[in-house]
This record gives sequence, C-alpha cells and structure tokens, in this order.
Amino acid sequence: MFSYCADPSTLSTLAWFSCYLTTGKLFAFYTSFGTVMILLAVTAPAALLFGFGGAVAARSQILPLRLFGKGYTSIVRGVPDIAFFLFFVIALDQGIEWTRHQIVCPDWTEAIRQGSDFLVCPEAKTPSGNAPQWIHEIYGFAIAVLTFAIVFGAFAANVLYGAMQAIPRPQIETAAAYGMSQRQTFRRIIVPQMWVYALPGLGNLWMILVKATPLLFLLGIEDIVYWARELGGTKTPGFTDYPHGDWRMWYFFVLLVFYLALTRVSEVVLERIMARLTFGQAVAK
Repeated sequence: MFSYCADPSTLSTLAWFSCYLTTGKLFAFYTSFGTVMILLAVTAPAALLFGFGGAVAARSQILPLRLFGKGYTSIVRGVPDIAFFLFFVIALDQGIEWTRHQIVCPDWTEAIRQGSDFLVCPEAKTPSGNAPQWIHEIYGFAIAVLTFAIVFGAFAANVLYGAMQAIPRPQIETAAAYGMSQRQTFRRIIVPQMWVYALPGLGNLWMILVKATPLLFLLGIEDIVYWARELGGTKTPGFTDYPHGDWRMWYFFVLLVFYLALTRVSEVVLERIMARLTFGQAVAK
C-alpha cells in the first residue's frame, strides 16, 4: 500500500482506487486466481490417471476388476457433482480421523458417533488442532483435489474406454497375427492411437472442469468466488476504511472475463494438440 493511503477520507477518486486495489484482502483475491490455476494443473493429470485406470479396469478380462471399473464410472457419473462433493469430502475426512483414532487411541471407551457429532480423540484430529493455518489450508486443498480427480476421473474413464473401443479391430487382429501379446498390443497399438479418438471428449471434459472450479467455494476454500462475494458486498465505514456499495456485479464480471479468457486459451491449445496428433493421418474424402 502507498504512503498516502494513511487517511483514505482525504483521497481523490483515482488515489482512493489505487489504495483500495492494493489492500491485503485484494491481494488475497488476486492470489486466489493462482489457487484455481493450481487446482486445474494438479487435478487434470490426476483425473486423467484415475480415468485411465478406470478404463483399463473396465476392459479387463478379470471379472471383479471389470465390474469395479464399470461400477466406478457408472456410480460417480450418476451422482450430481455437488452432492458427491459435499458427501465425499466429509466422509473422507471422517474416515481418515476414524482410522487414526483406531491406531493412536486404542483405549478410547467413548462412542465416536454420538448423535450428529463425530468425536475422536484429540491426537487423531487431522490436521491437529494446534497445527499452523497453512497446514489446514493444504490439507483442505488436497482433499478438494482428490475429490475433483475422482469425479472427473470417472468421466475421463468413460471417454478413454470409448476411445479404446474405437481402435479398428483389424489392427488388433493384425498385431495378434504378428505374435504380439495382449499387453504388447495394448501398449503399442491401442494406447498411441486412442488419444486421437479421446481428445474431443477430453477437451469437453477440461472445459467442464474449468467451469466446476467454483465448487471450491462449497468446500470451504477461499477461492475467487469466495473473495468476490466477500469483497463485493456492501461495506460500511464501520467495517472497513474503504466503504463502498454493492460491487458484487463488478467482481463477478472480473470472474466472467477470467473464465472466458481461460476457455479461449484452452480452445486454442486443444486445437493445436489435435492438429499435432492427426498430422499425417489419412482421412476419408
């Protein structure tokens, strides 16, 4: 913040805005854009890994593994995202604490589930109550990333499974005729070619993932939606040195521009990847 910001009431309009836009909370708003980008950078490959595993499992010759792969894609895709996010985060957090409770507090005699309360010994709290704030934030973010990866991994699994099935059958039969094992055929024939068939679906899934990042707000993470709502609301002189009216429209307009720019950049990148993957590929005329 600038030195002339000591008394905001004496500032001109331009100086007032220069002070307002450099406050600590506004910088928290700026850094929250980085939180969204980090979420996308980590979640996208994690979801792709879950999806690849789910697709491979769905194609497995082992019945339990095949049922698991198909069940994963069907169940997760059939549950609304918001419901899954709200349920899974709580269930996973309590599952971690329950497991730690069984290990570190074996002599605990009280019931863990007491009505609507979930009570474990203090040593089993995750993170511990006296842990620094940044550990709590990283833990919450990690839970959010895992949840996003599981949800969008199920959709990716469905896309990749369809792409694997789209590989022309004669190519697989030719590989078998040349003496390739099923594993070699999968690694050398199916996997290299499936990306061409999968990329349109994965591109759409990426766009959906981008649009789903505001769900971080529901998980208690201070993302761009959280700060836009908090900072954009009406501020009185008793609440802040920089009072203003209801500016939420302008804050959410900034989010609109951000997401439109991000999706446009994504479209350009996806088009170039598709051009690279299909370079030299024969097409029907």
